[in-house]
Amino acid sequence: MITFYFDVGSPYAYLAAERVDALLPEPPVWQPVLLGGLFKLTGRSSWALGDYRRRQAGMAEIERRARGYGLPPIVWPDPWPADYLGAMRAVTWAFRLGHGPALARQLSRDAFQRGRELSIEAHVLDAVASVGLDRGEARDAIRDPAIKAGLREATESAHALGVFGVPTLAVEGELFWGDDRLEDAAAYAVSVGRAA
Repeated sequence: MITFYFDVGSPYAYLAAERVDALLPEPPVWQPVLLGGLFKLTGRSSWALGDYRRRQAGMAEIERRARGYGLPPIVWPDPWPADYLGAMRAVTWAFRLGHGPALARQLSRDAFQRGRELSIEAHVLDAVASVGLDRGEARDAIRDPAIKAGLREATESAHALGVFGVPTLAVEGELFWGDDRLEDAAAYAVSVGRAA
């Protein structure tokens, strides 16, 4: 089994989400986690909140990778990064309905292809509606204690397994962190599949 840990607010997770199904030998299990929660658990912070030159270099690298992967040009939300907690709760809810990957992809594309700010609930609900889910149910789910707890527990469980950032692919207990590790994860998955 391959697990794909992601947060829709991460541009690196967006780059991976656009390629993961095509690169891997089998479809992964998508697992939403809250990147901010992982940062708290590990005592880390986002590179995008630090030194201005480092931030600009990181954003330019993401834009270069998107071009190299044949993806549309990156359009950055303003501000970025922001608070994606509500968006990730909506994604967590969508997974319970069997529509998780569709909503996750839509939100990531809205953020990094259209520059839509996902901390604005109306933007999240627009994405919900665009994948055929109910806006009102999503609004309620974002506030549902069970959804909140589910996302928190998923994040804590991922951290306990050694996940400290997104995207991360877990392949038979081996972790591959970063969108530039997808090919390594795919090769490993093939090798352990052959050995089985």
